[in-house]
Amino acid sequence: MDELPENLVWEILGRIRKTGDRNSVSLACKRLYELDNEQRISLRVGCGLDPANEALASLCNRFPNLTRVEITYSGWMSKLGKQMDDQGLSILSGYCPLLSDLTLSYCTFITDMGLRYLASCSKLSALKLNFTPRITGCGILSLVVGCRSLTILHLIRCLNVNSVEWLEYLGKLETLEDLSIKNCRAIGEGDLLKLGPSWQKLKRLQFEVDANYRYMKVYDRLAVDRWQRQWIPCENMQELSLVNCIISPGRGLACVLGKCRNLEKIHLDMCVGVRDSDIVSLAQKSSNLRSISLRVPSDFSLPLLMNNPLRLTDESLKAIAQNCLMLETLRISFSDGEFPSFSSFTLNGILSVIQNCPVRELALDHVYSFTDVGMEALCMAQHLETLELMRCQEISDEGLQLVSQCPRLHVLRLSKCLGITNGGFRTLIGSYKLDLLAVEDCPQISERAICGAARSISFRQDLSWMY
Repeated sequence: MDELPENLVWEILGRIRKTGDRNSVSLACKRLYELDNEQRISLRVGCGLDPANEALASLCNRFPNLTRVEITYSGWMSKLGKQMDDQGLSILSGYCPLLSDLTLSYCTFITDMGLRYLASCSKLSALKLNFTPRITGCGILSLVVGCRSLTILHLIRCLNVNSVEWLEYLGKLETLEDLSIKNCRAIGEGDLLKLGPSWQKLKRLQFEVDANYRYMKVYDRLAVDRWQRQWIPCENMQELSLVNCIISPGRGLACVLGKCRNLEKIHLDMCVGVRDSDIVSLAQKSSNLRSISLRVPSDFSLPLLMNNPLRLTDESLKAIAQNCLMLETLRISFSDGEFPSFSSFTLNGILSVIQNCPVRELALDHVYSFTDVGMEALCMAQHLETLELMRCQEISDEGLQLVSQCPRLHVLRLSKCLGITNGGFRTLIGSYKLDLLAVEDCPQISERAICGAARSISFRQDLSWMY
């Protein structure tokens, strides 16, 4: 090894991806140890740091070129030693001048003071905070003021972030491209308006409201009315995910849905107030859409907020079928409940998308309108490769046997389907048409009966959901 050119040794080390392997190689000789220290750019640590701050200082001193650091205390208990605190972030900012990507998960000892230390990291472009309960809006504001190159910001379960001046400041910087806010109770839909000019550059937005907190307040109508009709420049948005949000007609998020010309992926999960007109407008503007996931409330779980019906109909699916000719993934599900939905999407609406779009992946959950007739129609789907059926109780053995006739299907997942028995797999046994068959929690299917139905079999049986 001592005789090899340095560029060749760097190339060898660069091809070793697993951390454990790199650690082993670095112990082989002093030269490899030193080169590995220089080349290592990412670090992931957590409960094993003890004492935390001293151990982190040692690691940062050993690896001077770190650009990506993840610190996670998932599963931490007091007997594992004290967590890293604000002093640890001071160490990071001082020892890692190239730090650009930082993730902190379950770091419950971190406060606003720690974020103020990070404000000196001029190269920091990505920050992800997951359950850092002592962090407030003041700390985030101090960080974004110092880190003016921030393009990615994720806040998940940051329960004490109760001011949004930082959001307004980020809006003026116009650098943000990826924003994720999940279950931060004090941040509502109306606060997103403060992004201002940054909407123009935003490519990915994930916004999730804490469902239990929202429902306890019986839907905060002030959040609905906060946004008036305005021009929101979001033409560069590529991915949009909204969970438990309120969509008010002609305002706020409803305006966003109709302006994302470059949207490729959208996920709407239990968003109250979404209308056919919103989806139609989305479909007409987003011709590049490749993936759409809709989880809508079932008929009996819809809150009575407005006089007009809130449920989506086939009008939405037909608009998608006519305009989104690049669609590859379609996911439709209804919320859990005693009463499934029969009056929202019909079989004809679902089939219109499958027949007009090159759908490769179809996932249906609690969709009682999808029957054996739908399975028969899938035999003509020339692009379908993956099919997931969850709690689709109108599908029987007769429908499942048609899977063998689907031209390109090679992955089938079944979960909690009551109407399918062992007899539904007769046409698949020995054919090995499927690369993967996964069966979970289907009471009338045994593991023995599906042996030989695919090259790879996954089986799980837990029937507690039925009781």
